[in-house]
Amino acid sequence: MKLVLSWLREFVDVKASAEDVAKTLASRGFEVASIEPIGGGDAVIDFEITANRPDGLSVIGLAREVATAYNLPLTLPSANAGARVALAAIPSGASDRIAVSIADAELCPRFAAAVADVRMGASPAWMAARLQAAGVRPISNLVDITNYVNLELGQPMHAYDLARLAGASLVARRAKPGETCTTLDGVERKLDPDMLVIADRDRAQGVAGVMGGAASEVSAATTTVVFEAAYFKPASVRRTSKRLGLKTEASSRFERGADVRGQVVAIQRAIALMQQIGAGQPTGSIVDVYPQPREAKRLHLRRDRLARLLGASVPDADVARILAGLGIQITASSDGWDAIAPTFRVDLLREVDLIEEVGRHFGFDKLDATFPVVTQPAPPPDPRITRDRLARRVLTAAGFSEAVTFGFIEAKAVEVFQGTQSSQSTQRNAFSADSAVSAFEHTVGIANPLSLKFDTLRPSLLPGLVDAVAHNRRHGRRDVRLFEIGTRFLPSGETRGVAIAWTGGGASEHWSGGAREVDFFDVKGVIEHLSDALGITVRCEPVNETFLVAGQSAAILIADGPSRGARIGVAGQIAPALADARGLPRQDRVFVAEADLDLIEGARTQAADATRPLPRHPFVVRDLSIVVSDTLPAEIIHGTIRAAGGNLPAPLGAVSFFDRYQGKGVPQGAVSLSVRLTFQADRTLTDAEVQQSVETILAALVREHAAIQR
Repeated sequence: MKLVLSWLREFVDVKASAEDVAKTLASRGFEVASIEPIGGGDAVIDFEITANRPDGLSVIGLAREVATAYNLPLTLPSANAGARVALAAIPSGASDRIAVSIADAELCPRFAAAVADVRMGASPAWMAARLQAAGVRPISNLVDITNYVNLELGQPMHAYDLARLAGASLVARRAKPGETCTTLDGVERKLDPDMLVIADRDRAQGVAGVMGGAASEVSAATTTVVFEAAYFKPASVRRTSKRLGLKTEASSRFERGADVRGQVVAIQRAIALMQQIGAGQPTGSIVDVYPQPREAKRLHLRRDRLARLLGASVPDADVARILAGLGIQITASSDGWDAIAPTFRVDLLREVDLIEEVGRHFGFDKLDATFPVVTQPAPPPDPRITRDRLARRVLTAAGFSEAVTFGFIEAKAVEVFQGTQSSQSTQRNAFSADSAVSAFEHTVGIANPLSLKFDTLRPSLLPGLVDAVAHNRRHGRRDVRLFEIGTRFLPSGETRGVAIAWTGGGASEHWSGGAREVDFFDVKGVIEHLSDALGITVRCEPVNETFLVAGQSAAILIADGPSRGARIGVAGQIAPALADARGLPRQDRVFVAEADLDLIEGARTQAADATRPLPRHPFVVRDLSIVVSDTLPAEIIHGTIRAAGGNLPAPLGAVSFFDRYQGKGVPQGAVSLSVRLTFQADRTLTDAEVQQSVETILAALVREHAAIQR
């Protein structure tokens, strides 16, 4: 809202400079965008008005704030002789020249109009200059008057050429199916039945609250006009403006909420201006159709509540002065004040709103910075915060950068990530072992999306993360490691997840060795490292997911504890077709993983806080090489060794694979694996005990997997 200082001074006799006025209003919640001198000691202050203060989109609205801030009287528009802001003394009543009606009182509760005989021409220099300073282009005297009233009082108006209205009538109704209207910008608009229009007897003459129609536009040949001012339901105007892609000065005010009592005053002001500049004379009364008058909001302000919320006692005289200055009618009561909120203040709905008004003008700078009295211990922090922070720290230390992607994604992105699980029960999360389908199957659509790119709530972090990888690759980044911790949305509720995406080098390039590309085992290692930090042990087993490459994908399962076997996530290489569809280079191999943090939290076992001394006795290492089928997963072999090592003379401490060989000396379809076994006890082990333990483990491998020792 561009406020012309000289225009402001017609309502409040403030002597302060533009800079001082701007600073004063800024401290009361009105952000100042700029101050521009325009000569003659005048200036334009550009305010950024928030959506909840439509009264601030007018000179009189800002003047009311200035008058209260400087404790000055406010000059209101008046029909009295010699008034600084004059109104035409025209009563409301019937008219024999224009018929006004409302067909939809829900969308248009009030509709007023008046007829005037006019002489079209240019506006006087003072009016044109003010409009230009406020950012409005002067057009003609009658059009400029409606724009002037809009800026001054905050009530949009429109002027129709009476000769172009069929049946000399105006009606506020919904658009008919298939109806169109050519607006003042020359564009033919297709209207929907839920849009409100202003129509004559035959057709729509304007889109209500947005823009008038070209068919009844005033021109140099106009001799009689109809001034129209109405109140329209804000949600209806907002919806219509968005659907038509048409944003105007009128719609920006109506969609925030105009004053339901300001229509007649606006017409009286327009007629007074018309008479002042010699542009015409009114004929007849103002037709005011208001079938169901609305009552002003009644509120109660408690003195103790005011002091408790502000943290300071405000004198009763200051409370009364501030509220009365803002146009709020107040009556003293035993515990405070009864208040009637003016209809131009659509934001005053609760007692706390009145407290905010007092605080704004009393001065927040006068309030002491004090902490509230603590009456009970602070609740413990949400354990999820600590958990997420730990996961973030682990992944950052592993060389990943955190990504923050949108919670809204396109349905098309969900479709390409469809899973292939086969059960028929409804799932709770993305990776439950008994889930019906993948999490991407059941999605939550957005009822009123901003665009098709954001029409679905994400059921997984992977679509957004893969797109982030593609974005980095398109900008020349070869090695990309990203992770995200965020919320996923399903019809059954929200879950918290962690996901990673990795493409490019598996390790940083170094002069001492050649670089290598990332592979599945790199991602698997990161997941195992993260799981260990979060207090669980996981294992992997093969899985078939359409968005992952077969043989390069696995389900992530809980390895032990009460939740053993529960599926908490997936890991693998993104299918090349999907990577290509998301804009990744064809040669890229992108590996991803995602896990459910809520399931991990439930599977964690309570770790013992007691410290343990370092082992005093040496450990013994034995290497074992076996030949097994090359289709046998190493995870199963690892499990067999662990199971066999449960009760041995030499306790088994650790198991690791350190070599894999296929070729000369190994039969076709087989593979040679080398396993390192570490034994340790709280005493010194003998060679016989270790050898017996190794033989027990080897016997289990031979029995379970037909293993052959090399």
